[in-house]
Amino acid sequence: MARQERATRTRAAILEAAAAVFAERGYEAATIADILARADVTKGALYFHFSSKEDLARGVLAYAVTTEGVPEQPSKLQEVVDVSMVLAHRLPREAMLRASARLAADQSSRELFGAPYSEWTDLVASLLSQAKAQGELLPHVLPEETAAILVGAFTGLSLTSQESADLSCLEQQVGLMYDHMLPAIAVPGILGRLDTRPGRGARVTAQAAEGDGPDPADDDVADMAEEGAQAEEPLASGTPATTAAAGA
Repeated sequence: MARQERATRTRAAILEAAAAVFAERGYEAATIADILARADVTKGALYFHFSSKEDLARGVLAYAVTTEGVPEQPSKLQEVVDVSMVLAHRLPREAMLRASARLAADQSSRELFGAPYSEWTDLVASLLSQAKAQGELLPHVLPEETAAILVGAFTGLSLTSQESADLSCLEQQVGLMYDHMLPAIAVPGILGRLDTRPGRGARVTAQAAEGDGPDPADDDVADMAEEGAQAEEPLASGTPATTAAAGA
């Protein structure tokens, strides 16, 4: 048992080191020597767990799409927001996620690994389909197309934040992204109840860690969906979700 635990710790240390190197340098510039130095393990130990740099990258990319720390919400549109906000909260704090994000968007490694964010797009599309079924989305919204736009916008924000070495503002930027996009897809009655405020990711993460259920306030969001779907008065153009929430 002790040997198995030691092997598990060694594998985790190698993955963490690989993630740090991939996050800093990208796939092409990263080398096995860099990863060995960062992990402080022997070459034999590394190749016992991973056969190549490509195998290491695949191990890191397994973390690219995750809903860990995102509890289900009565409002599926709020859940879409929460997936992004929690990821934006975690990215500055977890090298594994930063590396998977960089690898997923790295054109030079696309032929090797495909497009891992297609799984995330599928996840968001599924949530948007559920949101539309329960009356949270405007009739013209197509879940698959909207999911691709939302995921693409998030990916762009995360990459520009990493390039500027300032991931601390990513969650705020993602909230602003939703403030601009939600009025185009959400029914008026639900829009003002959605939480896109800075710190939403931290709040949801803490809530999940404590084992609590969805925020009771989110029940109000689901209750408003049917009413919003039947609303005839159009929402004023450019009204951000957070502004409406502040006045609610």
